[in-house]
Amino acid sequence: MIGRIIWLALIVAVAAITGAVQLDRQARVSPELAAVVPEPFRAFAQARVASNAMLGDDPALALAEAERLVERRPLPAEHVRLLAHAQINAELVDEGVVTIQVAAKRGWRDRLAQESMLRLALAAEDMPEATRRYTALFLSNQTEDDLLVELAADTFVEAQGAGRRTFTDLVVGGERWHGLFLSRGSRVLPSDAFLEIVTESDRRGARFECTGLRRAATILTNRRSDQAQEFQEFVSAQC
Repeated sequence: MIGRIIWLALIVAVAAITGAVQLDRQARVSPELAAVVPEPFRAFAQARVASNAMLGDDPALALAEAERLVERRPLPAEHVRLLAHAQINAELVDEGVVTIQVAAKRGWRDRLAQESMLRLALAAEDMPEATRRYTALFLSNQTEDDLLVELAADTFVEAQGAGRRTFTDLVVGGERWHGLFLSRGSRVLPSDAFLEIVTESDRRGARFECTGLRRAATILTNRRSDQAQEFQEFVSAQC
């Protein structure tokens, strides 16, 4: 009899644990379920709980929930970035800066982490680092053009400066994304910076397809760029 009771209790316990785990996984697609997942079983649900806490007015609670999230699911860069913001909101600025650096290294496709690192690099006047972070944002289709325009104004402000030189290095070594560079760069970079990077990349051996060059020339013309005519002359010489 006792053995039967123990067996039934084990079945009930396993069913309860299985149900809690499944509920946690369902919280990925149904965020409203996050709050009803038993606290010990929150993994996916903890991300929603921590995000909701960040929207509240209790920095200490937000920090505790973000720390719990990273303890349970430390790999996603988004979770580490959330912890960084919670630390900064809790006035742990030094810790937050270190944490956001970890998030940015771990997740090059995490837009918010890369933007945070870029702004930190700009504040420190570290233009090569700012440019590398800008490039990560530039290559992501999740980054809005308006944000790239805003950040480019500070990243590439200096003619022949470190920002433009670093971006040129990356373009020369990044043949696979030359087409993206021409189409997006002509839209979001300062036109004088775009012209300088294209011509210097060409001088250093980069070869751009004529179709992309002509399309970029049209975009610069539509932007009423002061460099449109000079770029068109460059295109005519190449194609």
